[in-house]
Amino acid sequence: MLSMIKLRSIGAPIPTLVTKDTDMVHPTPGDALQLDLRTGLPDALRVLLHDYPRAGWDAHPGYDGLIRFWLDRHMMFRRILERLHTQTEETLDRRMAFDQFRWETGRLGSTFVQELHGHHGIEDAHYFPVLSGKDKRIARAFELLDHDHHALDGHLNTFVERANAALQATSTKDTAIGDFHSTVADLTKMLDRHLIDEEEIVVPVILHYGTGGLG
Repeated sequence: MLSMIKLRSIGAPIPTLVTKDTDMVHPTPGDALQLDLRTGLPDALRVLLHDYPRAGWDAHPGYDGLIRFWLDRHMMFRRILERLHTQTEETLDRRMAFDQFRWETGRLGSTFVQELHGHHGIEDAHYFPVLSGKDKRIARAFELLDHDHHALDGHLNTFVERANAALQATSTKDTAIGDFHSTVADLTKMLDRHLIDEEEIVVPVILHYGTGGLG
């Protein structure tokens, strides 16, 4: 029996940050800040990173359980996508049994979608509103991260559609498997860009201001 991947409805509104219109970050097609186009954050949105560079995070006394837990979640998402990409490649090369591919894809794909949606929901509803109020200089950065989440919802829809098509394939020759392989590669690139930028915004804020209000 196939394990189909389920995606929660994304029609419900997601809480967004409200700032002055002049400070809003609304990436539009062709905008260098758009998730699928940007190669990093502008200096104006990385102001605290200069004081708290990534290389020194784990040595900082404020690098507590919350930061470690949050970064571990990010690593989990990366590892699941890496595994999905690898096993799909192995299936296309006939190095993985087709039944095993379908079982693993259903299991890992479902976990990935459910956990990522839950993770983003907590960030949008609680973490980002609290953290954005700690330093007005980077409030706009959290608006950008919120827009990333909306952009990723569309890509997750595609991921689920392509994964379920691959799960219903009858052989490794089915084009649905190759399509899923490409989709995982595209999503990996997009999500990694988002996670890197998010980490370089959030971690310095917590190291500088502490975890007060985050629970």
